[in-house]
Amino acid sequence: MEHLPLFISIEQRPCLVVGGGAVAARKARLLLSRGARLTVVAPELCSELEQQLPEFEWQQAPFAEAHLDGQFLVVTATDSAEVNAQVYQLANRRGILVNKADDSKRSAVIFPSVVERFPLQVALSTGGKAPWLARLLRARIDALLPSHWGALAEVAGRLRQRVKNTLGSSDERRRFWARAQDDNTLNAFLKHGNLAAAERWLQQEVQQPSKGEVILVGAGPGDPDLLTVKALNELQKAEVVLYDQLVSDEILALIRPEAERISVGKKAGNHSVPQDQINQLLVDHALTGKRVVRLKGGDPFMFGRGAEELQTLVEAGIRYQVVPGITAAAGATAYAGIPLTHRDHAQSAVFITGHCKKDGEEPDWASLASGRQTLVIYMGLMRSAHIQQRLLEHGLSAATPVALIERGTTAQQKVVRGQLNALSELATRVESPALMVIGSVASLADSLAWFNTGADNLEAPLERAG
Repeated sequence: MEHLPLFISIEQRPCLVVGGGAVAARKARLLLSRGARLTVVAPELCSELEQQLPEFEWQQAPFAEAHLDGQFLVVTATDSAEVNAQVYQLANRRGILVNKADDSKRSAVIFPSVVERFPLQVALSTGGKAPWLARLLRARIDALLPSHWGALAEVAGRLRQRVKNTLGSSDERRRFWARAQDDNTLNAFLKHGNLAAAERWLQQEVQQPSKGEVILVGAGPGDPDLLTVKALNELQKAEVVLYDQLVSDEILALIRPEAERISVGKKAGNHSVPQDQINQLLVDHALTGKRVVRLKGGDPFMFGRGAEELQTLVEAGIRYQVVPGITAAAGATAYAGIPLTHRDHAQSAVFITGHCKKDGEEPDWASLASGRQTLVIYMGLMRSAHIQQRLLEHGLSAATPVALIERGTTAQQKVVRGQLNALSELATRVESPALMVIGSVASLADSLAWFNTGADNLEAPLERAG
């Protein structure tokens, strides 16, 4: 790293801008906004700088070394490479902080891109190598950062010592602020600028005993970029995370490093942790006052037993939230180029699971075998032969297109396609987790596939029916 990230106060410090053009005006505006005692040296000023007079002192002259006397920070932004180099060399020799606009190699300090919610500031820099990338990241962070977080930081600063005195451990304080940041009442006060009410609310809450909470989070189908913003926020605040086998390593890497991680991964026919034990783990950790994230692949309410886990929390009197995720039926099919509906192919989509309770009733195969719909089957690999047989018996054409999507949306995505009469054979060519898609829309992957296309996306030789 060529530069050390620092935040430096320049309030009432003497600063100098050399140059009178548009770049100099931009730097002057920034320095003035931070309270600098600014001098601008230039024979002429652009209209923007003229409009800022008399906020700064204007030395109407060419640059001379004497202009550096007593300066804390110097910015050189002239059209002359010779003058810019002279300013840099003289300021550097005197030990004055110097910035040469658009030239990081000749700058002791550089100005980062900044996202601001006063007093909250987020600074981004690429060391002058790719300013466009810093601007892109700034725009993304600006869109994600709630507008009232500056007010939250202001109120938190007022109460920081009181919270520290009341809550002895850093874990208790972090838990308190995480709970406060989520509270609808507090956020309403902050959004309306009622800082006094927000402060009173926090003073009352800090006296309350710490309450545990469970957040049921959908991790999506695998691609970490498909996480919702709220899901990512919860991973960064969690103290304990119970996660399933389907959650990718890339998503696990986003969990707060200090959080305790507990794998409760399950596969069909091989439950490493029984469901009742998972339920009890959620209760036990929440009762200690911790913020617990239950991280499940896809969407927690789509064949994921999320509701069963919440029922346990309700019985135990534990607070909870639910953060939906993109389910595999939507994510994996989109990445395979298979629309769930299409007016020329399917007017509806039906989601079912191929993995039922041992005493579970059979689905309505006659209804599932009806035409002009898309059938999406979760966890169906082990029962592929049974699914194939029952659909054929109830009249679905043997030539119906099918697709099996293994590890959809990830770099390991593999798509195998063929016809219904070859479904059981196709299932031997993929591994769990895999999604089964049956219907005319599967044929559209020929023209619509866009992600990870290549040797791993295979179409089986079609065994024609009849």
